[in-house]
Amino acid sequence: MTLSSPLLLAAGLLVTAALAWAAVVSARRRTAMLAAAGAAVTGGRRAYLGAGLTIAGVGVLAIATAGPAAMVPVPRTAGTVILAIDVSNSMGAGDVAPNRLAAAQRAARAFVAAQPDSVDIGVVAFERGALTTARPDADHSVALKAIDRLRLTGGTSLDTAITGALSAITGKQVAVGRDGEAPDIGYWPSATVVMFSDGQNQGGEVERAAEVAQRAGVHIHTVGVGTTAGATVKVDGYHLQTSLEEEPLTVIAQTTGGAYHPASDTARLDGIADTIDLRLTASDEPLPLAGGLIGLALVLITAGAALTVLRSGRVI
Repeated sequence: MTLSSPLLLAAGLLVTAALAWAAVVSARRRTAMLAAAGAAVTGGRRAYLGAGLTIAGVGVLAIATAGPAAMVPVPRTAGTVILAIDVSNSMGAGDVAPNRLAAAQRAARAFVAAQPDSVDIGVVAFERGALTTARPDADHSVALKAIDRLRLTGGTSLDTAITGALSAITGKQVAVGRDGEAPDIGYWPSATVVMFSDGQNQGGEVERAAEVAQRAGVHIHTVGVGTTAGATVKVDGYHLQTSLEEEPLTVIAQTTGGAYHPASDTARLDGIADTIDLRLTASDEPLPLAGGLIGLALVLITAGAALTVLRSGRVI
């Protein structure tokens, strides 16, 4: 328990102690006077119950004035979320209206809007390379502007998407070596990556990159944008058939402790924020106790006064 004003507590307890001392002295004098007069002393300790309740109420009130508060663990969504969004040319396919990238951007904006201020959100755009377009920040407008700026370009590299997201989380460059060597980037259990992609990976160490995230405690939720039937997209004058590849996205999610979320149509993408569970952390927050203590003090003082009046016909 914490106190906002310890001095008030000390002063209040001194007043309570003084009242208790005065009550004891008064009771002894009264007993002595009755004995000297030859009158019988009746009631015993019950005779002073009213005064005792009143003094106890004053003591409780003294504690209440000190502003007591109990530290209670409160669970809340918090931490860092990186939105890794595929901007490769295949994301221009129109099997999800108006096209995969535009649909992913809309879903990402809805996701950002659904998050509390306790979540820092960053944005990483990836194709063959990855670029942090917005560093993790509690100001979600920064992430929204970064999402709006995304444009189609290049191919797809899912391992680069993962290492790019980890770089944004750690604040330092993360890469998987050509020999498959996985770096130790520390432990980041409050970080989550949400990856929007059609899964059309063009080589790279995807599983090894996912293992780096797994060892770092970073969950990756993957969102498959597109349909397995696919669509034709025009790239550099050529018409190419492209379809959603779910397997690599599923592997990434399973390896890191996340989940794969298929989103083959606009409606499912729009509701993606409701299907992704972020980390819950417990933080100690003060719970004020003064209100309850004041109520208890009033009950004790009122009961004490009532007993005193019923017994002697006077308040003191």
